[in-house]
Amino acid sequence: MSRSVLDMSVSVDGYVADTDDFLGGDDGERLHKWADADGESGQPSGPAAQFQDEWNAAGAVLAGRRTAELMDHWGGDHGGLPIFVPSHRPPGPAARWGYPLVTYVNDGIESAMAQAKAAAGGKDVQVRGAYTAQRALEAGVLDEVQIHQIPVLLGRGHRLFDVLPSEIELEIVRVIDTPQASHIRYRVRR
Repeated sequence: MSRSVLDMSVSVDGYVADTDDFLGGDDGERLHKWADADGESGQPSGPAAQFQDEWNAAGAVLAGRRTAELMDHWGGDHGGLPIFVPSHRPPGPAARWGYPLVTYVNDGIESAMAQAKAAAGGKDVQVRGAYTAQRALEAGVLDEVQIHQIPVLLGRGHRLFDVLPSEIELEIVRVIDTPQASHIRYRVRR
C-alpha cells in the first residue's frame, strides 16, 4: 500500500530554507551536506545511502507549486518519477508542453494525493515543500514525516511547520543519529 512521506532537512530552529529560498547557509546547501556522496566512491554511504535507496524506491512525487517551480520541475521528472503539483493556477509553459511527467491538479490536495498514490503503484509518494506538507496534514492525507535535523541554527527563513490548523500527534517510527544529522521518521496518528 502506498504511503505519503514528507522527507525534509531542517535546522534545529525549524527552518527549511532561508528568506531567499536557499537551503541554508552561505552556499545555499547547508541543510543537505549530510547527504553528500563519499569522496572516494562518489556514492553516499551509511544512512545517506539508506535514505537514497528509500527515495529511489518511491513511485511518485507530490510537490508544491513553489517548490516545483524553484526546482524547474526537476527537468520534467524526479528521477524518472511522475510529479503531481496541486495548484489553483494553470502550469507555466515548461510544465504544460515540455514536461510530460508533470501533472497539475486543480481540484485540491486530496485529489492530487490520490492521483499520486495511484501513479505510484503501491510504492511511496515523496512529498516536497513545506506549504504542501502543511496542507496535506490539514487534509489528513500525509502518512509519515521524515526529518533530517541538521545541527545548525539558521535564525531566519521559511519554517517547515509554520501554520497548522490544530495539534497533530506523531508516533516515532525510527531514529538514526549521525554526526551530520539526526534522522527521525514519524507516523501521523489519525
